[in-house]
Amino acid sequence: MTGTGRSAAWTAALTATVFLCSSGAAFADEVPAPTTPSQPAEKPSGDSNGRTLLASVSQSRIQVSHPDGRTEQGSMDELTSVDPNWEPPVCWYEPVFTPEGLKSAVEDLQKNGGMGAVNAHEWWTSGIFVDHYDKGEPEDNFDLKSPTNSTAEGYKNYNIGKEGMFWRSVVRKGHENDIKAWDCGRIMFWQDAGTIPDDEHAPTPETLAAYAYDKIEVPKTKIELRPEAKSTVNLPTWVWLDKGTFKDIKVRAELPDTGLWAETTAKPVALHLEPGTDDAETFPASGDCEINEDGSIGTPYAKGDADKTPPCGIRYLRATNGEPYQLKASITWQISWEGTGGANGDLPDGAFETTQDMNVQEIQSINR
Repeated sequence: MTGTGRSAAWTAALTATVFLCSSGAAFADEVPAPTTPSQPAEKPSGDSNGRTLLASVSQSRIQVSHPDGRTEQGSMDELTSVDPNWEPPVCWYEPVFTPEGLKSAVEDLQKNGGMGAVNAHEWWTSGIFVDHYDKGEPEDNFDLKSPTNSTAEGYKNYNIGKEGMFWRSVVRKGHENDIKAWDCGRIMFWQDAGTIPDDEHAPTPETLAAYAYDKIEVPKTKIELRPEAKSTVNLPTWVWLDKGTFKDIKVRAELPDTGLWAETTAKPVALHLEPGTDDAETFPASGDCEINEDGSIGTPYAKGDADKTPPCGIRYLRATNGEPYQLKASITWQISWEGTGGANGDLPDGAFETTQDMNVQEIQSINR
């Protein structure tokens, strides 16, 4: 294939050496490097389900829903995994075009110009889509893990008349510049109907479970304290959350045209307290207050409880001196999932942390 009409837009956050071949395509010996193509294109955008190939590489077709309804408990925010080494998959492959849909998209590209994604990293004008998917010419994949790029055999007339879809790589939103996103280097390829690619980056129920994890939002509810405004040295501060403040949150992720689905459930299991100073005691000593059977945490303060030990709380041993202590309270959420064919498992716990000022005073007394 000649280089006429070809250009590639490369990510400007990775480091290595890029070679521009005589064909006009860009390839790297390891990973793509900062570079500007000879004919730079605008950042692609659009809907991958439409007729255009100008779709965002992070525009997944995975459909997300909330089987139990959304939790509307004030403001919401995302969970953070307690395992710093875990993260959802950065890239995977998805079905994007039927034969007729691809042909229509290419005709639209030829008519209106622009560029289209042949995988999550390479953008081309209409040339490659006609030569490779209509005329049957072979084309290189971009396999960073291989000594040399593998070759993808071409297709005739967009495989019209066959049952199946063309699949293309997708990058998790916000990770377009992640080096791991280059693991999905195959250009758009054909997959027969009712089958999943034999590829380590093919989607699985666990892929969808992790995708759903990334979509979980939990309430940012502030813990209840008593005394409310100011604690006193050596007297306990009671901490609690009323029942119903936190409940299980379920997110379902489905990938159309694959039969794959997963439901990920986040279950609140504990509240962890960090007083913000070493001059303090927590109740229990671990700082972990378990959730009661009715969904509450701790016990509300009642009149006459000032000298009692709370099931969940803090005792400050030193007063603040103009600068409040930073009390941190984090809810731990246990994450489990189930999916296609009875698949199931656990994912790392998630946590959401809030911080609030704690002023602590000395007890004032007069000696007579």
